Amino acid sequence: MMRLIKCIALLLLITSCNSNETKNKANYSSKNESETKTDPKLKASITEGKSIYNNFCISCHMPNGKGVPRAFPPLADSDYLRKNQVESIKAVKNGMSGKIVVNDLTYNSVMASLGLSDKEVADVMNYINNSWGNKIDNFVTSEKVSKL
Repeated sequence: MMRLIKCIALLLLITSCNSNETKNKANYSSKNESETKTDPKLKASITEGKSIYNNFCISCHMPNGKGVPRAFPPLADSDYLRKNQVESIKAVKNGMSGKIVVNDLTYNSVMASLGLSDKEVADVMNYINNSWGNKIDNFVTSEKVSKL
């Protein structure tokens, strides 16, 4: 019983020592995962995007987003995705063919156009950008997609 009381006291001490300065520093950093999860529009888009991913993308890019080496590129921890957001959006919207290099591996396959609406493209991109450890701070909207 005494051990439980000591644990609770320690927990209260630790949480009460979190100063306002520390809290403010967190507010000025780039968008973190908890902020992403609390933005209602982004959260809804990610939820819709997961459903679209599961219907159209999962068979090539796999449930974990790691793809199939030398056949279908990874989306999880993808340097190509981080550096080429516009090209990635265009690939989801219009399909893609030709050589690309992702995480130092060359891929030369064809991704057919999936016939997705601009909103569906935006939703699946938001899901991909915020899944499997990706933290790409680019809220894709249907308006952005339509301009491409």
